[in-house]
Amino acid sequence: MTDQTGPSGAMVDKVHHFPLRVYYADTDAGGVVYHARYLDFAERGRTEMIRLLGHEQPRLLADFGMVFAVRNLEADYRHPARLDDLLCVRSSLSHVGGASLHVRQSIWRGEEELVRLGIRLVCMRQDGHAMRIPAEIRLELQNFLSEKAD
Repeated sequence: MTDQTGPSGAMVDKVHHFPLRVYYADTDAGGVVYHARYLDFAERGRTEMIRLLGHEQPRLLADFGMVFAVRNLEADYRHPARLDDLLCVRSSLSHVGGASLHVRQSIWRGEEELVRLGIRLVCMRQDGHAMRIPAEIRLELQNFLSEKAD
């Protein structure tokens, strides 16, 4: 089943902006966001960016037999987010290769950058083997390459 509500967030100068709120379940006993939750926030942002670009994950699997999986990730934690903060995940494509994508992401609270992430996604078949990104998808994604870091 696909999401009938459409994509969330907005593309601004080839950078996807995805708003979210910090809930109690995202925090530790002190009300500070647990470090691994930022990875969840980033995943949501990437998924919505890909959806906004016209490629829902279930459709990629059904039509092309492919999924994107995280190959490596680097995170620089700068400032903590806290319970009830309104955050924005900013995501941009920095490289589209034959079988991989490089995504720059950052998580902001207003004008304050909290976390900066560099992520390499690989294109895989359902059986876990690498595959090339289909040419039509690769060409579409290349239209959204951004020089901006956030």
